[in-house]
Amino acid sequence: MCHSQYERQGGSDLDIRMKWFYMLGYLLLLFIVVFIFLKLSFFWLPIINVLLKLLTPFFIAAFITYLLHPVIERLHERGLHRGVAIFLIYSLFFGGIGFAFYKGIPVFISQIKDLSENSPAFANQYKSLLRDLQEKTEYLPIGFQNGINDGINGLEKKLENLLEAVMLGLMNLLNSALLIAIIPFIAFYMLKDFNLMKRAVWYMTPKRWRREGIHFLKDVNVSLGGYIRGQLLVCTIIGTISAISFWFIDLKYPLVLGLIIGLTDIIPYFGPILGAIPAVIIAATYSPKMILITLIIIFALQFLEGNILSPYIVGKSLHLHPLLIMFALLAGGEIGGILGMILAVPVLSVTKVAIMHAKDHFSKNKMDHPTV
Repeated sequence: MCHSQYERQGGSDLDIRMKWFYMLGYLLLLFIVVFIFLKLSFFWLPIINVLLKLLTPFFIAAFITYLLHPVIERLHERGLHRGVAIFLIYSLFFGGIGFAFYKGIPVFISQIKDLSENSPAFANQYKSLLRDLQEKTEYLPIGFQNGINDGINGLEKKLENLLEAVMLGLMNLLNSALLIAIIPFIAFYMLKDFNLMKRAVWYMTPKRWRREGIHFLKDVNVSLGGYIRGQLLVCTIIGTISAISFWFIDLKYPLVLGLIIGLTDIIPYFGPILGAIPAVIIAATYSPKMILITLIIIFALQFLEGNILSPYIVGKSLHLHPLLIMFALLAGGEIGGILGMILAVPVLSVTKVAIMHAKDHFSKNKMDHPTV
């Protein structure tokens, strides 16, 4: 009996070793396939670029559909005909965006051009302010003062590169006018045939994945949907109030600065700091009093967001610890810059839901197939 038990144990050890060899073999084969795939990038990369360009309007329209569909469903549940609800929300959304673009784009381009032309003058103003500062702080080390000079020169170059990138992006946007113009039509048909698309996805999904897939998507929507919609609304409100406030105090480029504050406000914790920097830099070209007024406006907006808008509009739908969010933001910034920081929290939220579902799935399999 002991002998047979020893043989079984030896056999199980051999099976474990063979499984490890198979896993290593699969990994090695996977690395070889990935290596060959990357080496053939000259062949498939142009195809992927074309596909991405063609599919981008569908992705944007799908995101807009995801944002608007709950509002339409809520109106429909209250007795409004679904077609009328779609027409009403669709018209308000795209009508508002169209009006904002019609009125805002010429002003935005004008302010960007003016900012680009005056960036050397701003740098000279900073240098004159620095000279005044140096006269008052002669006791500071020379190396420290030279470091400030180098920092200002570097800031000027970065600002010029940023403005060039913005202008290039606007030109690319104009070149893609046809693709952008088709987005409202795609979004309309997606909203109209939303239930039909849900049924199509249901039938295309393998039967054994359907139930778990529905639970996963529902949990992602509960965790992420409210956050995205609320955060976009909060950012729009904060950006609009910022632009109006800067225009009211006669600060230059209010639309550009308001847009920057609105976009960066999507990033938790670090966003308000990133958005405040350009406004303070522009205010520094006026006077210390303008810097103080600008800072007061920014702090007032952050108080409004943190204590009124976010608690009531966004709420606490993510259920993520602040340390996890900060880690995700730092990782996203390191990988993809500002865009990486914007996408960091949604990716973290989806990853959390995926890990929880994977854990439940494997636990269920373990209970269904217990080890002997």
